[in-house]
Amino acid sequence: MQGVPAQFDNGFDAAQFRQPAHRPGVELYRAHIVRHAFEPHTHEAYGLGAIESGVERFRYRGSDHLAPPDSLVLMNPDVLHTGRAETEGGWRYRMVYVDPDAAEQITGEAGWWFDEAVRHDPVRARRITARLDALWRADDPLDFDSQLHALLSEFRDHARIPRRARDEPAMRFAPVVDYLHAHLAERITLEQLAAVAGLSPFHFLRRFRAQYHVTPQQMLMALRLHRAKRLLAAGIAPARIAADTGLADQAHLTRAFAHRYGVTPARYQKQVRG
Repeated sequence: MQGVPAQFDNGFDAAQFRQPAHRPGVELYRAHIVRHAFEPHTHEAYGLGAIESGVERFRYRGSDHLAPPDSLVLMNPDVLHTGRAETEGGWRYRMVYVDPDAAEQITGEAGWWFDEAVRHDPVRARRITARLDALWRADDPLDFDSQLHALLSEFRDHARIPRRARDEPAMRFAPVVDYLHAHLAERITLEQLAAVAGLSPFHFLRRFRAQYHVTPQQMLMALRLHRAKRLLAAGIAPARIAADTGLADQAHLTRAFAHRYGVTPARYQKQVRG
């Protein structure tokens, strides 16, 4: 990986991604963030990791959270969140993002759900940091998969089952999220989304925001950027992605992607495919 991402204003800010070629649905991430503030974004995956140093402040499910050193970060799929430093020297952390299908394949269990986004657990946090470091360095596929299984096992007793998707509000809005996925490149109106949910437009807007703690537009932008992320990982040139994801142009893609993920589209693509 080359040094500090070009789009960061502060020279100490850095973020790196890695995707194993043999294990779809898994992405590794490590970063040291001092000044950058991440806008609302989603990973459509479990975001599991540990804080090595410093303190992160982030907004998640309608509340602000602080993640101090030696704490675990436990994020559920499809939940928008932010992130910024709470301490002067920023915060250093490592994460793994695992798609729900991949998590089920690895753990043999479906529908993990984490009630708490942050758990202070120094012994386990340090062990998880070491496991994430070993996972980053693992070149052999068998070694990688063994390390990955051991890592997810560290989070098992914090997960709740059965699947939260059985809750009635989530079921009502699942078709709306599916509709957003299917129409990312189009102009979408509030009336269209309300019709999918079977509600009047502003009643829908209020209910949607109460469920997800973001507006439909914020959700749409997060899904567009996540789609762009997948296309970049697949090797599609950034210049071709903006139109396919409903963004105005490549400059819009670059700005929005950097605000949410901390790297430019070109740098992200180089990292995950290098």
